[in-house]
Amino acid sequence: MSAYIQVIFYSTYGHVWKLAEAIAEGAREVESARVEVFQVAETLSEEILGKMGALETKKAFAHVPIADPKRMAEADAIILGTPTRYGSAAAQMQAFLDATGSLWGKGALIGKIGSAFTSSASQHGGQETTLLSLSTFFFHQGMLIAGVPYSTAELSDVSAMSGGTPYGATTIAGPRGERHPSEAELTIARAQGRHVATAAVKLAAKA
Repeated sequence: MSAYIQVIFYSTYGHVWKLAEAIAEGAREVESARVEVFQVAETLSEEILGKMGALETKKAFAHVPIADPKRMAEADAIILGTPTRYGSAAAQMQAFLDATGSLWGKGALIGKIGSAFTSSASQHGGQETTLLSLSTFFFHQGMLIAGVPYSTAELSDVSAMSGGTPYGATTIAGPRGERHPSEAELTIARAQGRHVATAAVKLAAKA
């Protein structure tokens, strides 16, 4: 029995996109897992993105299709990624989730697996609160939540600065976005993808 996994992200400077690709890579390692990556629609104008220095970086993942909230009902597992904004999800991701009211009304996401990942500018920049705040969406939709198990050794490695939590993969972008995901952070992201996909396949087989 196959399982369909959607990785849905919003990214400004590409950090969350890189985590999304690593998560999808890990999920695709699981036999019978079908994985697609989508990005949440941008709400800022090109003028504002240009002033933020984000217009050029967003071109790197412009090929990624835009997520449709209605299609979430097709998935067996949904993995959401967003930058941290003051300890919570970015407004673009919040707007996307706000458009899922019809799914909630139909109970269309009940029993599906939910998981999340994020980035922040600093090492203690609200990563865990952002992931926990996304969990309220999963709870309200009746979903089952998966994170990253501590069998992923990189979660316990303190030899270098690194993101990564049991609640989901994370990366530290730096105050100017100058730092990109390390190999340890990408390894954690791949482990999250594998973990979610493995659970989704097992659930699909029992359905």
